[in-house]
Amino acid sequence: MPRAFLTARWRNLILANYAVPEALLTPLLPPGVELDRRDGRCWASLVGFQFLDTRVLGVAWPGFRDFPEWNLRFYVRHEGRRGVVFVREFVPQRLVSAVARLIYNEPYRAAPMTMSVAESDGRLTADYALTYAGRVHRMTAVGRTPAVTPGPESVEHFFKEHSWGFGTSHTGRLIRYRVEHPTWDVSPVESFTADLDWATLYGPEWGAMTGVEPTSVVLAVGSAVSVYPKGLPV
Repeated sequence: MPRAFLTARWRNLILANYAVPEALLTPLLPPGVELDRRDGRCWASLVGFQFLDTRVLGVAWPGFRDFPEWNLRFYVRHEGRRGVVFVREFVPQRLVSAVARLIYNEPYRAAPMTMSVAESDGRLTADYALTYAGRVHRMTAVGRTPAVTPGPESVEHFFKEHSWGFGTSHTGRLIRYRVEHPTWDVSPVESFTADLDWATLYGPEWGAMTGVEPTSVVLAVGSAVSVYPKGLPV
């Protein structure tokens, strides 16, 4: 088995899930990859989470271990494998963003960010915010505890369980990588709020999403993860 390029703990993940027009996603598809549909529709998720105890090739770099990430991703298939493609990913560190763009052509941007997670009275509250283009963008979810395990046919499972990520290299070729983690439990969501400018974060074509409410929201507990940049045999 190849050595993991990156290990970390991804915790307290908000996934706000939106049905989106196919025309928004088709130009972003890597070569050989097709859109993955549920209920006949294409989907994208606004995701915020804690990136903790980060290690690259087993090394933990001071100042780069614990940070939030905010991303927009959509759902695809390639040769029978279900996975995701990222529209844009935000992290607070310029170095992390630059390395991801340079080596893997991942659509990272650096921006000031905050994360806050608190649990009390049987409720878990997760809040993620970033400041970009002179505006604060924020998402907050409140879920019940203890967490539960949704079934394999559930909406929650569809959005939170993906082992593959796909992208396009600088030369236009398909990039794939595998993410390993145990099945995530979820805290049933009681409330969700999002205050963001879609066009500012993702481009003018995404302005059509302004004011659209998510069809579902998942608050996943998360776990330790391992990322293999060239994928594992299947």
